[in-house]
Amino acid sequence: MLSAVGMAAVGVAVSSIPAPPARFYPFAAISLLLYALAVFFYFGFRDLTVEVGHEAVRLKFGAGFIKKEFKLRDITSVLAVRNSWWWGWGIKYIGNGWLYNVAGLDAVQLVFKNGKRARIGTDEPRILEAEIKSKLTAG
Repeated sequence: MLSAVGMAAVGVAVSSIPAPPARFYPFAAISLLLYALAVFFYFGFRDLTVEVGHEAVRLKFGAGFIKKEFKLRDITSVLAVRNSWWWGWGIKYIGNGWLYNVAGLDAVQLVFKNGKRARIGTDEPRILEAEIKSKLTAG
């Protein structure tokens, strides 16, 4: 959300610059682009929904523009973890796997059969860990 607010602030600042001569209008296009990006990032990353099904763990960011799925059959272990503060938020590679997070430092780490890892940010890591483990043992 802070990125959306920042982009909106930049858009307001750019749009408040006095208009140049009529033949030169890139400022309007830049303002419109910044507003569109702010709206996309706000609605695209305002929250993270995690669904643990019988076959997969599914992630959906915001309005559903961005989705990710992890097959349960590929997961070897699940552990509630705490992220480093400098990893921040969003979707990013953190050295030993991918981080999917919109707020906070708590997460659940998934380790896959191929050795890769993923961390899913959550404000209820123990509950998410238990739910995924229950699906793993049931299947």
